[in-house]
Amino acid sequence: MVAQDYIPKYLGVEDGGQHEYKSSEDSISTNDCYPELQGNQAEAPIQPASGNETTVVLWCLVEEQLFYQPALFVVSWVETNLLAEKVEQLMEWSSRRSIFRMNGDKFRKFVKAPPRNYSMIVMFTALQPQRQCSVCRQANEEYQILANSWRYSSAFCNKLFFGMVDYDEGTDVFQQLNMNSAPTFMHFPSKGRPKRADTFDLQRIGFAAEQLAKWIADRTDVHIRVFRPPNYSGTIALALLVSLVGGLLYLRRNNLEFIYNKTGWAMVSLCIVFAMTSGQMWNHIRGPPYAHKNPHNGQVSYIHGSSQAQFVAESHIILVLNAAITMGMVLLNEAATSKGDVGKRRIICLVGLGLVVFFFSFLLSIFRSKYHGYPYSFLIK
Repeated sequence: MVAQDYIPKYLGVEDGGQHEYKSSEDSISTNDCYPELQGNQAEAPIQPASGNETTVVLWCLVEEQLFYQPALFVVSWVETNLLAEKVEQLMEWSSRRSIFRMNGDKFRKFVKAPPRNYSMIVMFTALQPQRQCSVCRQANEEYQILANSWRYSSAFCNKLFFGMVDYDEGTDVFQQLNMNSAPTFMHFPSKGRPKRADTFDLQRIGFAAEQLAKWIADRTDVHIRVFRPPNYSGTIALALLVSLVGGLLYLRRNNLEFIYNKTGWAMVSLCIVFAMTSGQMWNHIRGPPYAHKNPHNGQVSYIHGSSQAQFVAESHIILVLNAAITMGMVLLNEAATSKGDVGKRRIICLVGLGLVVFFFSFLLSIFRSKYHGYPYSFLIK
């Protein structure tokens, strides 16, 4: 390829595959190579060339190398240095703490402002005692477990960092993002703006470290294996239970008829059934908050408004309601099958019927509040 093959690139003249080379009759200048730099003068027609077109092309090539390429190089060099400084600072903070706290200035510099080739997970919270946000403290514990699992894993690198913005330290950040509730988890990708899926659905999924790790894997392709600190409370409780049962059996070793007591085994079975049907296993898996406090009016909600989630307090309420309904059914059965005084049996029947009717109506009203549009109710709406 000869130099003349470059002429159409700079003069912008091409006609049906046959190149018509043109240049100014005067001396070669920047306007010959880049007419768009002349402003309105770029619209003036280019006069036919009488000199050597190859000289024009060579001058354009030299000018680009001398003036434009160095400028682009300087800009790229500045951005590279700025990015390197930001990553170095983040790595230094991460070496001290898995989660670094940010105010408004740090948030805008390291999270919002380019250049950035790393992703940021930021928890927006309110941990000050005067805020009385118990959910924030519980979510912070799970967030710490997740960040520590990433910091001390073999896959740790400078492509993902964990930060935190407290409301009392970064009020301007909350206002900038139009955020009016806490805690909230957001992912800020390395390129582009956060999308809707980059905000963690805490109300539906809960804030367990395992759920957060799964969400991060979906958004960043970074897989974090959660390592929880050892918790010996379950082991200790099991050991105490075994010791208690063993001691009881030893004391009653000469009379073990109570083992065949149907009522005792029925009570144990009912306790297990109540715990499972109230959602205790769901709480253990998802790790939802105990309740929700509205940051605007301070009202505390114990029943979740969605059918896809629940609070811990809600499972306790359901457990009590199921137990009360069951007690009512037991009393009704007792009144019907016993052979005692008729007046006493009538009282037992009325008490059992009252328990079933009232608490079943209460349970049905909770069901209606979660499954919007359910048409049926009984006594309590």
